[in-house]
Amino acid sequence: MSNPVKEPFLRIVKRDEASIARKILVRIAAILFALVLDALFIFFVTGLNPLSVYVVMFQGTFGTSIRFSWAVRDLVSLLCIGIALAPAFKMKFWNIGAEGQVLMGALVTALIMVYLGGKLPGTVLFPVMIVTSIAVGAVWGLIPAFFKAKWKTNETLFTLMMNYVATSFVACAVNIMRGQASSLGKLNMGTKIGWFPQFFGQRYNINILVVVILTFAMFFYLKYTKHGYEITVVGESENTARYAGINVSRVIMRTMAISGAICGLCGLLLVCGRDQTISTSTAGGNGFTAIIVAWLAKFNTFYMALIAFLLIFLQKGAGEIASAYGLNDFASSIISGVILFCILGSEFFVNYRCIFRAGKAAKKSDEQ
Repeated sequence: MSNPVKEPFLRIVKRDEASIARKILVRIAAILFALVLDALFIFFVTGLNPLSVYVVMFQGTFGTSIRFSWAVRDLVSLLCIGIALAPAFKMKFWNIGAEGQVLMGALVTALIMVYLGGKLPGTVLFPVMIVTSIAVGAVWGLIPAFFKAKWKTNETLFTLMMNYVATSFVACAVNIMRGQASSLGKLNMGTKIGWFPQFFGQRYNINILVVVILTFAMFFYLKYTKHGYEITVVGESENTARYAGINVSRVIMRTMAISGAICGLCGLLLVCGRDQTISTSTAGGNGFTAIIVAWLAKFNTFYMALIAFLLIFLQKGAGEIASAYGLNDFASSIISGVILFCILGSEFFVNYRCIFRAGKAAKKSDEQ
């Protein structure tokens, strides 16, 4: 007589597609849970009033109109890279090289500003910078795509290592441009040649306008065009794509060229519209942070805007907390990190459900 198989105490079952309402509720619950954890950390470790800390954190973004405008300025830079990563990630091409692609777009923009700024009129200089930054970014994204399509190389390692190559190029070029100076400083500071013109009082408002257009354009491209359909099919199964007559290699290279081109354009926006300089930290790590933005939003560019704003809010809030209370950067980063960790963890409860062994109740839940 065989022994009956004992039901496990806990089973994890993948859910069907969760509704938008459920996704929102789960993430709100995750944020509330994170706030409780942070409150315990703030009270028992730092000895501060959690509510006061949260007020200061809120003021980091919304305290003044200038702080809010700076947050929006940083938001569009992060969102632009997230938009660039969306098509590649939807195709399941893990482009970890956005940082380098942005740097290369920024580098060629800076070189043209410095060496052609006084030789070309503005009506020619800006188109040249735009076309060149997009082209260089596209080529930088196309290189790993070509090797992936032809020889099945690992795109994660390939694109990651190309970041270091791009950083070396930028470091070398900066050393050449600055000459005997201790730092590079603002490019064309006296003439402002190559700087975006003032638009509604700020140069970076042009960045905002460009990224808003890209947000709508990429959403439409991925959802309603033939190319977007091909990206989806290749991401789900390359064999299915080939069976359907899709040229997988061409889709991979075309999509990565688009991804790199948008990153290159972001480099131009950073140099001309925000920083007016170039360094190895021009991208500011956003090439990696944007991976979180694209992944959590499931490649929906409108959701990306919300998630990018949340990350910028946490970043600004952590800095404000450190400044207001004299905390070290690690303590303030823990506060924002707990919130981000809980949001990331909430994806588990969106996609899976836990079934505990509890007799009839568990069986009834499993049948639903």
